[in-house]
Amino acid sequence: MAVLAYITSVAQRTSFGVAGLEATERFSTNASILATFSVVQLLVYSLGQIPVGLLLDRVGPRAMISTGTVLMLCGQAFLAFATDVPQGLVGRVLVGAGDAMVFVSAIRLLPMWFSGSRIPLLTQLTGTVGQAGQLISLFPFHAVLIMVGWTPAFAMLSALSFVALILVIAFVRNGYTGPNVAGGPQLKTRQRLAAAWRQPGTRLGFWTHFSTAFMLNVFLMTWGFPFLVEGQGLPGSLASALMSMFVIVAVLLGPILGTLTARFPNQRSKFALTIVGTMTLVWLLVILWPGQAPLWLLIVLMAAIAAGGPGSAISFDFARTFNPPRLMGTATGVVNVGGFFGGFICVYLVGLTLDFIHRLNGYSGELYSLESMKMALSIQFIFVIIGVTGMLITRRKARQQQQNPTD
Repeated sequence: MAVLAYITSVAQRTSFGVAGLEATERFSTNASILATFSVVQLLVYSLGQIPVGLLLDRVGPRAMISTGTVLMLCGQAFLAFATDVPQGLVGRVLVGAGDAMVFVSAIRLLPMWFSGSRIPLLTQLTGTVGQAGQLISLFPFHAVLIMVGWTPAFAMLSALSFVALILVIAFVRNGYTGPNVAGGPQLKTRQRLAAAWRQPGTRLGFWTHFSTAFMLNVFLMTWGFPFLVEGQGLPGSLASALMSMFVIVAVLLGPILGTLTARFPNQRSKFALTIVGTMTLVWLLVILWPGQAPLWLLIVLMAAIAAGGPGSAISFDFARTFNPPRLMGTATGVVNVGGFFGGFICVYLVGLTLDFIHRLNGYSGELYSLESMKMALSIQFIFVIIGVTGMLITRRKARQQQQNPTD
């Protein structure tokens, strides 16, 4: 039931990504303002991770998942009736705040119910199954949005959160916390956060999540659908079908990565770096391709970006193995900031770049032209350099900390 709540959370998170073109018309916005909706949501999500992690260690996952589901319910209901930008932003703030509570809480349940040897695979399965929420936003939500309209579509998502809330209250339990969680000195908030951050494995997890997940967030949260429909000239139905590959790849790759992470813990960072390198290479091919990319290359691009989802789950294994149980929620929250922190900055910079190019052209031509989108999305390469550099530096420190490195 916690995973079901996470499925709902992913549906709420990605819903605006397929509603971007309709939002531009409903709120009469440009690319920068459209990006602001996702930036605000991701910013709230990122800023919420650390306090959520701290609260998670104190009150437990059940209370956090329930609270998060309530906030998403309210946020989507508010957005359903929003008629201007400020009202829409309030809705996305509530969605971001609620979303921030769900995944890390579901991950925190795992060591309460399962042994350590199974947790890497179960972490991957949690993230993998949760991606089914994308199918909800890509198909039934988008269909209702196109055929019936904005308000019924977002009201449907609000009702979905209500169902998840009832099931969480009825079935989710925190499970066994163990003596190590309850025991030990009680740390203040600042001490708890500092203790988790001091672990180089926590910082390695942060940069791993940053590097593997930010492209996924940029594509799913805002710019993927406009890039495929307006830039590449695909019908909306085909664009939705291509983006559904994110779920298929996660289902196929997640269990494999989880098994490999458990069996070869000293190779975890290499698995993540391979995924980042693949995403970067395929994006480079798409951007350098003259004109619109062929369908086969777009399919490869979807598969490469989608691999970032299972790849980002590796970062939580660093948090688990480098921190004591009583700091696990805090460390997981810190790690989970990475990909969303990088994502909201990149989303906004892409929007600013699109508006800047449009302004240079004297506001003539299409805002989401192919060449403009290629130039704007090239900003992602800067973030890859930053993230991989952070990974390599913190990996070396993590290895130095342990006589027999597990990374």
